[in-house]
Order: sequence, then C-alpha cells, then structure tokens
Amino acid sequence: MKQKVTLRMVLNQLQTTYCGTLGVEYMHINDPERCNWIRERVENPRFLKYDNEKKLHIYERLCFADTFENFLAHKFNTTKRFGLDGGEAIVPALKDGIDRASELGAHSFIIGMPHRGRLNVLANVMRKPMQLIFREFMGLNYDSNDHSKNIKGEWGSSGDVKYHLGTSMDRTYPDGRHIHLSLVANPSHLECVNPVVVGKARAKQYYCGNRPEDTRNVVPILLHGDAAFAGQGVVYETMQLAKVPDFDVGGTIHVVVNNQIGFTTNPVHSRSTPYCSDIGKAFGAPILHCNGDDPLAVSCAMETAMEYRHEWGSDAIVDMICYRRLGHNELDQPLFTQP
Repeated sequence: MKQKVTLRMVLNQLQTTYCGTLGVEYMHINDPERCNWIRERVENPRFLKYDNEKKLHIYERLCFADTFENFLAHKFNTTKRFGLDGGEAIVPALKDGIDRASELGAHSFIIGMPHRGRLNVLANVMRKPMQLIFREFMGLNYDSNDHSKNIKGEWGSSGDVKYHLGTSMDRTYPDGRHIHLSLVANPSHLECVNPVVVGKARAKQYYCGNRPEDTRNVVPILLHGDAAFAGQGVVYETMQLAKVPDFDVGGTIHVVVNNQIGFTTNPVHSRSTPYCSDIGKAFGAPILHCNGDDPLAVSCAMETAMEYRHEWGSDAIVDMICYRRLGHNELDQPLFTQP
C-alpha cells in the first residue's frame, strides 16, 4: 500500500533538499540518466546524514586547519601567507573527497590550486613537515645531508615564495590501500596551473595503461577562487578540452573557494552571471553549492562530486560559498582597499 503524502510534506522535503546548506544544479545536463542519478542521491532522506564518528573526524580536521592558520597569524604576524581564514572547511572536504575516491579505486591525485590556502593544504592534506614550512617563513632551509643544520635561504632572489611551492607524498590507509598525492607548484598567475594539472593527469593515465579504469583511477583536482574561475579564459579553454579525444581525463573535480571577493572587487562588478560557477553549465557539469560554514555539507558535496566522476567520467563543480576574514593578504588593510 502506497503511503499518502501531503503537499506540505512534499514542500518540506524539497525545501530541505534544495534550499539548505547544500544545493545542486543539474537540470542543465542533457542526459536524463545523469539527472536521475543525481536526483536519487540528493532527494534521499539519508543524503547529508553522517554518524557521530564521521562528524568527529571532520571536526578534528577542521581544528587542524584553524589552529594552523591561528599559529601562523601569531608567530609570523608580519609575513604574507594568504591564509584560508573563513574557508577552512575546504581542508576536511578535500581529505574526505580523496578518501571517498580511494574507496572507489582511485590511487593517484594531482592537485592544482592558487596561493590562497596553499600552506594549509601543504600541511594538513599533503602532510608536508610543518617544521620545514616554519623554516621557510624564517628564511631557512634544510641541508639535504644534515637536517639538523640550518642553511640561510636567499628567498629574495630565489624567484619563488613559500606559497607557490608544491610537494608529493604517498599515503597508506589502515586497510592497506595506497594512494599518491601530488600538489603542483605554480606562480601567482591565477589558473595557469589548470592545463598543467590536467596534462599531468592525462600523461599518468596513459603510462598506467590508458585503459578506462586507469582514467577513473587518476583524479585531477583543481581549486579556484570565485573571481578567477569566472574571469580567466584559461578555465574555459581547459574545460573545453574535457571531451576532446586524446585530451579526456575522465573528468576533473573543480572546487571553487568562493569568498565572494576578487582582491578588492565585488561579484556584481566582476561577472555577468548569478554564480561564478555558471561556466560549468556550458559543459553539462553538475554544480554543488554548499555553505562554507557547514563543514558537513562541504564534505558531502566533495564526496558526491567524486562519486559522479567515477560513475560518469565527467567534470563536477563544488562551489563552496564562504568569506575572506582578512584582507587580500595579512598585510593588507581592508579599510583602505575594501572600505
């Protein structure tokens, strides 16, 4: 016997599903099967439901990210770091997304991102030794032969700074799964790393055997700022190659850290679309909008994006709407540049 539902019950369920801290745009996708796949997930009452153990895990990772930024702010308060203050939820979300993709069989992740939040990702996602990060703040570096010996780093003439650097690491899960993480180094020229990350992923897929499973199991992840994602032409150019033969990487996960400002420019003065992620509609990518003040929603969006890529081999976009607590950098005075 079918259960009777009232109109109020239907409206409440739709309100909860599409008008909460996590909303999904997918009706622009011209494949009914993909739309149904998304709809079945987001309209499931158990969607966005985590047990206490998972919530505690996200909370701990969020504390790591927040404590890292606070420590740098107090210890190196006259140094630029382009912190993640206001968008810390991206750290546990990245880790949860990688964990979910690994459960689905992925073994290699190539990440590209701008300078904002890079130090936090290096420390808390890539597990770069924090003592090395702190030495870089002090202008010191490791001697490759003697880690206890300080060598004065001439950072002023090195042509690079600490929030441009990348690294790579291998990680082993308790159940024996192995993954490789690579964060590509890049300059402050926003979005120029996009084709590098996608090209590196394509090369790795090719040399792994170039089979469909190799495409699924090597995952490119690109982090963007909202103004750059909407304004830089290289974003569109890179996404336009997504389904071109010999350039297809089985989908890229695009994560927009949408702090609703580009340097000093408000969104209304920087784009003509309602959302910075609207470019994704041209390519039929699902767009998951989430509130950066709800870490559970951000992590759920990342995991769903990974599942979509694994199932359909296409791009997915996570738009984390947050804020920038400080100025463009820690030495910037917002009262002057953004009164």
